[in-house]
Amino acid sequence: MTESTVVTLDVRGAVALITINRPDKRNALDGQVRCAFLGAIDTVRRDEGVRAVVVTGAGDKSFVAGADIAEFEGRSPVDQWRAMKAPSIYDAVERLPKPVIAAVNGFCLGGGMELALACDIRIASASAKFGQPEVNLGIIPGGGATQRLPRVIGLGGALRLILTGELISAQEALRLRLVEEVTEPAALLDRAMQLAGTVASRSPVAVAAAKEATRAALSLPLDDGLKLESALFQLCFSSADKAEGVRAFLEKRAAQFTGR
Repeated sequence: MTESTVVTLDVRGAVALITINRPDKRNALDGQVRCAFLGAIDTVRRDEGVRAVVVTGAGDKSFVAGADIAEFEGRSPVDQWRAMKAPSIYDAVERLPKPVIAAVNGFCLGGGMELALACDIRIASASAKFGQPEVNLGIIPGGGATQRLPRVIGLGGALRLILTGELISAQEALRLRLVEEVTEPAALLDRAMQLAGTVASRSPVAVAAAKEATRAALSLPLDDGLKLESALFQLCFSSADKAEGVRAFLEKRAAQFTGR
């Protein structure tokens, strides 16, 4: 277990659990949280034993209730420009070669929803609430929601949430395909860890290539995406994991992947 004041990193076998730990502030994202979170992501990036990541919030009230609004008071455009020049936690999650699963355990608002959108898979507690309420503060989303949310749920659904600032339930989020699964609150973390464990049991080479190719579908024209897929498919043939996977299939046994 590696701990900071506001973020904890708990490596359980091949799965890393990152917990944003400000339950008294509904796990709001301030500068300290962002810095500690980036440190945790960098640690799991460098740890070859970690093959999948789960992100959640401490307690049962909130995943992340958004940015820490107290930091906005008195902040000038230049101050905000400087703050946003810092490395982005959203980009760090999206670009991590290892799959990241969001276990959404309560309020998932603003920057919290943007963090969940940057993750590869989202599982929600039945009590979770989702929203982009920035318009209520006279601002717009600044952590990627205007770009990632339409790609996940479509333009109309994204505009509905962004323009109204209204909150939706976990079941509505499931209907919109904002989340992949809804569980009972008590089962959420176990289910997320179970799914991460399944992913972690697969070839790390193949999983990283699959994440890269599939995410590229959101930004590349079809022909370019197919070329990338083909190139990554061929690259997998140079790996020891490919040789082991084929051999294990033919020998009717479980493969032992090494990530090489």
